[in-house]
Parts: sequence; structure tokens; C-alpha cells
Amino acid sequence: MHSLQSLRCLAPAAVRALIRSNRINVRNTSGMAEGFNQANVVIVHKSLAEDFEKFCHANSGPLPLLYRSAPGEWKSPPLSNDSDIRTDCLQYRKYENGEFTESLSNLERYSEQLEDMVTFYLGCSFSFESAVQKMGVPVRNVEQKCNVSMYKTAVPCFSIASFQCPLVVTMRPVPEDKLDAAVKATHPMRKYHGAPVHIGCPGLLGIKNLSAPDFGDPVQPLPGDIPVFWACGVTGIEAVISCRSQLAFTHSPGCMFITDNKNKDAPAQDVETTQLVHCISTNPLHYSIASSQAVEKIRYLEAVVGEDPGDRGIKHLFVQDELLKACLSLSHSKSILITTGFPTHFNHNPPEETDGPPGAIAMAAMLQALGKEVAIVTDKRAIEMNQSIIENAVEEGVLRTPVPLLFYQHEIEDSALRFLCDNGNPELPRFDHLVAIERTGMAADGNYYNARKMNIKHLVDPIDELFLTAKTIPGVTTTGIGDGGNELGMGKVKDAVKKHIVGGEVIACDVAADFAITAGVSNWGGYAIACGLYILNICEIHERYLRKAVGFPNLSQEKVWSASLPSVSKEEKMLTILVRHGIRSGMTGNLGMEVDGLPFYNAHSSVIQKLLEITSEPAPCSP
Repeated sequence: MHSLQSLRCLAPAAVRALIRSNRINVRNTSGMAEGFNQANVVIVHKSLAEDFEKFCHANSGPLPLLYRSAPGEWKSPPLSNDSDIRTDCLQYRKYENGEFTESLSNLERYSEQLEDMVTFYLGCSFSFESAVQKMGVPVRNVEQKCNVSMYKTAVPCFSIASFQCPLVVTMRPVPEDKLDAAVKATHPMRKYHGAPVHIGCPGLLGIKNLSAPDFGDPVQPLPGDIPVFWACGVTGIEAVISCRSQLAFTHSPGCMFITDNKNKDAPAQDVETTQLVHCISTNPLHYSIASSQAVEKIRYLEAVVGEDPGDRGIKHLFVQDELLKACLSLSHSKSILITTGFPTHFNHNPPEETDGPPGAIAMAAMLQALGKEVAIVTDKRAIEMNQSIIENAVEEGVLRTPVPLLFYQHEIEDSALRFLCDNGNPELPRFDHLVAIERTGMAADGNYYNARKMNIKHLVDPIDELFLTAKTIPGVTTTGIGDGGNELGMGKVKDAVKKHIVGGEVIACDVAADFAITAGVSNWGGYAIACGLYILNICEIHERYLRKAVGFPNLSQEKVWSASLPSVSKEEKMLTILVRHGIRSGMTGNLGMEVDGLPFYNAHSSVIQKLLEITSEPAPCSP
């Protein structure tokens, strides 16, 4: 009998010969014939072949089709010269009417039935293990001499006819500092599942217990390892079960067909070092990915909106990639709550300023276009005015559909929890992301201050409580957008506010958001988020990660998304609506086409135009 180490160095034909003669005592083919591709196998009756091929194309992440045989064809000419599918897998499974009935060492006794059956060879993740190892990424299942862990998920595949099943994934623990390398190594290998479909908490895929895989062996992570999940060809087995055909065969999970084809899709070891993987949540742990081009464009957006036209010292509040992480998190979110409203002009009615609402509406418009649920929460005293503003925004074409408007007030001890979650149950949050844009934030003494250190608490409902409570609810993330440090969420940078902003020791907001976006004018931060979401959702790498590599790319919606971007025309209309409602510029109190003392034309309009140019730029940009 041969050891795994000796099998690693053998040619594929030699390994297949050993398998055929039953001279291997290893339980899976991981690591065998290193550098050569392996394949999952599904064998179905010829009457189901067309539908199964369509199912593979509709779910190419888990089921990348390498070859479809003719009925009764034992060989696979594009994959090997001397193979026989009846004998060359380490172990097979037999299914009758969707039920697993038997494990088999070969299929020779079913040769007659196989004359009317078609074999599908599908890419396998064992094919990329040597590629990730060359990039310095350890493969724990190889190190531990066990099969890879495989799990059924709660993610549905795209159904075709009688083939409908959940996505199956493999999991490999990867050290956190090797996550980028794992993505870069596997992304080009589309024939073998490509880049990961999820990084982080298994519960987000519906996997309850990593130590109890549905197929394969439990693989033990080392300290510092992060669970990384790739789409898996065992999804084909679940598809066979779902169609309940009279007779079908598959490989046994981990017991692949070894091809004669060398892996030519692996990247060079000196691949660019641009970071692709970003942590967007620690509770639960969740990472997202995007292309280097998308990342650089969003960083350029961040640099543009971070300019300080009033020289107020806000550059000292800047934290790199807060815009990127907020956009990634929002891209994964399903239901978003936005809050705005800064009643700085307490001697006027209404006391609100023109900074905040336009940025909030711009974000809401893009989020709606992406199919997400969006609501806005503001002060009870301002509900009627904001309702009218939203209605006008729809009439003027700034918004496609109205945004639900809510208010929050503290009534009982757990008011915030009851507001954010169904029946106050933290396992049933109504929103998974909260965004505050130019929303007055509570200072350390419990009061709310404008930039002139005037206490405006009497005009403010305690929406801060929602952000504080959100930190106790797993899966709920928060973003704050501000331009002075006294806005909700900017507590994340309060030390810098106290040091660098005039009056900061008094006005600094004490409530931190997970992501704090600093902008020269807060509206610009809202525009940048809308643009960043668009960039991410047309990014092929990020879009594939969002849908877990099942179904088809959603780029048919790109025109709708593009039409939902902020524009000079739409923002001009939005500001006109606000002025019509008596809302004034924040710094000067002027009632006109002005925000924070800057004229709309040639100031705000030029920033909006610059953001749109970056967003539509086909090549990566640099500040």
C-alpha cells in the first residue's frame, strides 16, 4: 500500500491504476498527484442530462462543468487518456429515488445501466490546494491527514426543473494574515470553484456546528485561524437527491476523479499585494471581499469627501477605509435604518440645517435600487415636515418610492431594544445596519451641542439610544457620518475631536459607531456611500461573493443602480425642496442654495461631479 506522501508525487495515470486495482488505503484523494486537477462526478440517466447541465451553468460556483460524456461513455477525452469512470474513483455512492443506498468501490456491475447514463465531471477544490500552499497558505486538512470538512448551507441554489437543493461548501481554516493570499490564489481558478463564497461566522451560512460536518472530517483550526468557505461540488450530490431519479451515481465526498490536466490557472507567487479581504463585523465575525480596482476607487471617493473646505481641523478625525468598510457592510445588509436632523438653529422654526437630509435621501435612493428595505428615523416634532420633504423628493424624481418615516422616544427601560427588534428579541432584529448622517450626537455630559456650544437637547429625541443598544445585538452594525465631531457616531474619534476641533472638549459626541466617516460636509459622505455601493455591486468579485457563486450575475440591474446615483440635478432639486420648507444653511443660517456656508453651485456641485467621475471611471484611480 502507498502512503499519501508517495501518492503526492505520482502521475495521475499511476494513481488511477492504483485506485483501479484497489491498492490504496487512503480515504480521500486530497493531495494526490500534486499539481493535477481533480473532479467531482455525477452520473444521471440521459433523460435528465439536459436539465442537469443547465443546473450546472446556473450554479457554476459549486458546479463548474469540465466535461459531459455521451451516454455510455466511460472515458473522458479532454480530462484523461486512459480512464474508466466505472473504476477510477476511490469510492462511489449509489442513489435510488433520491435515497443513498450503497457505497461502492467500482461500478462495473452496473455497466448495462450505465449505457443509458451520462457522466458529468465537475471541478473540485482539491485542485487548488497546491496553489494556495505555494502562496504560503497552510491547508489544515492536508496537514492533519484527513478529508476536508463539507457542510450543507441555508443558501438555495438556482433551481432548474427537478434539480433544487442547498449550496454545499467546503471549509478550510486560514490564518487571518493569509486571507488575502487564499483569495488571490483561488480567484482565477474558476474551473475549481474560484474564490471563497464566505469568510467568517458559519452561522451566517446557516451552519450550526463546525465540528459536525455533513460530509468529510472535522478539521481542527489553529489559534488565529479564520473559517473560510468555498463552494463545493458535493452540491451535485444534493441535486441528485432532490431530483429523486430512479438510479444515479456520484463519487463519494472526498474521493475524486484525478485528471491528467495540470493546473494552469494558479496565479504567480509575486501576485500584487493589494488587500482584497476586509473585516466588516466582529459580532458575528464577517469579512467581505472586493477587487483592488473597486477598493482603490472607494478610497479615492473617501479622499475627495475628506477635504476640509472650512479648515476646521476635521482631517485629524480621518480614519482610513471607514467608507470602504461601511459600504461593504451596507452591501451585505438587508434592512437599513437611517437617521438625520441637526436642529442647530434653535431660534428658527424649523431649526434644522440643510446638511444631512440630502445625503440621507441619496443613500436611501441607492439602497432602494439595490433591493434593500430602508426606513428613516427622526425627531417626533419634525415628522410632518420630513414626510412632506420625502413626498416632494418622490415628486421631483430624487427618490423613486417613498421611504417609511419613523420616530423614537424613550418610554420604558428597553424601548430601544423593542424598537430595533421584533418583540424586543435580539435574535430578531428589524434592521441590520444603522446609519447616522449629520445627526446631533450626545456629549459626555448627556447634552447635545451645536458647533457654538449651545445646548439643543430640548429639540432632540434620544436616537443615540438606538446606536448604543445596537452594540448589544449580534449582526447589527452602525455607521456615523459627520463633519465636526458633534454628530452621532463620531464618538469613535472623540479624543481627536477634543484635541483638534474648536470647542471639542464640550461638543464631542460620546456615542461611537462601528464606522465613522469624516467628510468636509456630511452630505458628501452620504453621496460617497451611494457611489461606493454602486461600485461594489458592479464589481464582479464582490457581486459573486454576495450571491455565494450561485445563480447568475445581477448586472441586469446596473441601469437602475446608475439612475439612482446622486447627481447635480437631483441634489439641486433636493436643496430647493429644503429651502422651500424653511431649512437653513448650518454655519450661516442663510435661507438659500447653500450648505454649511458653501454655495451649491461651484462648491457642492463640483464635489458631486467629481464623485460621479470617479464612480464611472473604468480604470483604478489614485488621490
